[in-house]
Parts: sequence; structure tokens; C-alpha cells
Amino acid sequence: MPLIEVHLIESVFTPEQKRQIIEKLTDAMVSVEGEALRGVTWVKISEVASGEWGIGGKPMTTQAVRNIAAGRHAA
Repeated sequence: MPLIEVHLIESVFTPEQKRQIIEKLTDAMVSVEGEALRGVTWVKISEVASGEWGIGGKPMTTQAVRNIAAGRHAA
């Protein structure tokens, strides 16, 4: 049974966005493996505390992710 793990920085995505992530990742897996596996496809979302995820040798924060999403520099 497929298990899809998603790690996100806390407080970036809303509960509705997380619901959509779960739904769309399940749909993607089913498109490959077939509808029979929908009921046994697991999606697990884990949130990492702001600043506890490093990218390029620097901690990534919730605000930095929001800046990137808005098209601004991550600093």
C-alpha cells in the first residue's frame, strides 16, 4: 500500500490547502496504480517548526516560505 509523506514548514498552508494536497496526491497515485488502490493510499503530512528546516545551509522560516510564494526574496 502506498504511503506518501509530505513535510511542510509549519503555518504555511491552511487546513483547506492541506486537504487539497492529500486529495491531489492520492489522485496522482491512483492515476498510476489504478482506482482499486485509492482506499489504501495513505498521505501523511508532517509540519516542521519554523527555522528547523535548512536549505542551502540556512534555516528556512515560515515567513521566508511566504515571501517566496509571494514572489519576494526569501531573506
